[in-house]
Amino acid sequence: MKFKHLITIFSVFIITIVIVTSLLPVIISGQGSAVTLRYITLPLLLFMAVLLICMGIFFFFNYRLFSLLEREDWPALAYYLEKKIYVKGRYSDRYVRLLASSYLVISDFQSVLKLEGKVLAAKPSLIGKNVLIFGTARVLSSNHKEAALFFKNNLGKCGKNDKQWVRWFYGFSQLLSGDFRQAEPEFSSLALTSDSILITGLSSYFLQNTIEKHSSDSKTCRETAENGRERVKNALNNLENWQKEKEKVGAEIHIAIISKYINEAGKWLFNKESADPPLYADLPTSGNSEKKHK
Repeated sequence: MKFKHLITIFSVFIITIVIVTSLLPVIISGQGSAVTLRYITLPLLLFMAVLLICMGIFFFFNYRLFSLLEREDWPALAYYLEKKIYVKGRYSDRYVRLLASSYLVISDFQSVLKLEGKVLAAKPSLIGKNVLIFGTARVLSSNHKEAALFFKNNLGKCGKNDKQWVRWFYGFSQLLSGDFRQAEPEFSSLALTSDSILITGLSSYFLQNTIEKHSSDSKTCRETAENGRERVKNALNNLENWQKEKEKVGAEIHIAIISKYINEAGKWLFNKESADPPLYADLPTSGNSEKKHK
């Protein structure tokens, strides 16, 4: 839905409430109407008026940002945010996240790393809040060892909700770099203990379809993968529910770049058509991520 339509709907809703509230004294006759007007109607009218004014001011000052997001004009959005951050020094979490995501969508990975350096100097706390985005830039630019080191070093700095995904991408980066010995314990742990169903399924999928071939204990590796697989199947029952879990977080850029693996893992988990083996060259490095990220 267009932003201007949302604004219109919200405004109509507020105005409708204001009108109904204004008519209450007319509807309620007698002495009760005076009490209603003084203690209910007037405060509510004042609150609604202030809320409407604040919303109008907010949308007025952010209209350019919202319109660029609506058009998905990522180069123009990046230019707009660069002025906000680099020229005006507004290093807010929202601006940094949007600019980094815009760079990723247009495959300008070096600019993501430049932004990271600027943020580290100006507001280091924002690095921990955006570990997945900055780390993803390294994965997509094929700096897999550097990505693994970055995820490892920032594991303790990221938010609680991101921690398991940071661990997963650490293992994934090790896998992409060919260091299966480092990837195996990470994926094994996540397959058995993660409270994210996507992380559990993806970890189990890679354990059996890739890491098992290189494991020093292939039997244990396979058993762990199967245990993780059963955890997912018991929780979701079918492939459709797996896709729904994906859709819940599908707008996140770090999910968009591994969308193919999530789809293949789903087929493997629920014994559908034989899943393709992981193809690391399929990681999006150009406009592919643009189609998925919104």
